[in-house]
Amino acid sequence: MNPSRTQHVADLYTLLDRLSDKVGGPRMLGTCDSRSGWPKRGVYFFFENGELRTNSGKLRVVRVGTHAVSVGSRSTLWNRLATHRGSRSGGGSHRASIFRQHIGAAMIARDDITDLVHWGIGSSASKEIRTTEHEHECCVSATIRQMPFLWMEVDDEPSKSSLRDFIEQNTIALLSGADGQSPADAPSPGWLGHHSKSPKIRASGLWNIEHVGSPKRPVTYDSELLSVLEDLIRAM
Repeated sequence: MNPSRTQHVADLYTLLDRLSDKVGGPRMLGTCDSRSGWPKRGVYFFFENGELRTNSGKLRVVRVGTHAVSVGSRSTLWNRLATHRGSRSGGGSHRASIFRQHIGAAMIARDDITDLVHWGIGSSASKEIRTTEHEHECCVSATIRQMPFLWMEVDDEPSKSSLRDFIEQNTIALLSGADGQSPADAPSPGWLGHHSKSPKIRASGLWNIEHVGSPKRPVTYDSELLSVLEDLIRAM
């Protein structure tokens, strides 16, 4: 990784530390609900216990996400987080959350589960299929609910030029190693993502497949990202 990118990654984590101070520290979805105090729109950054930054020993970002970037979308930040969290009963729908789908698929591969042949197929499923998947959905919920995350308000209107989209894309591109470069912070040997069938997840060290790049199609990031984040965090 080139020196400027190394510094930009360090600067990003410094800004995330400031964000953490602003919001009172990371939360976990297992203890959150709609009344936990959320902005209408925003960006979120998930960390994962056991996944540490190379130099500082602090937790590394494993997923970056947002919501409602299509014109006319009414989805809120909590709507998106709640979909990742799953239902109060412990289940959930991986067909409504690509994050859940990725986690669940990696767990299926790791544990050599052979009876969940419909996992990740289609945008809906019959009651019979969903019943067979319920136990695994509960396992996915339990995993995601233990992941610390930070969030920040970015209250712009859904559009192709969404600032939230800019932040998501460029943060992922900055942190990803899927373009053939070393990842900003390599995943641990025991990271669940190593079991993913997606080469982009395995190579990037992130639970993202969009904007991570590849050796044949490397992505670049706009270093203006850091100034944008700094201004937004300062204004919170």
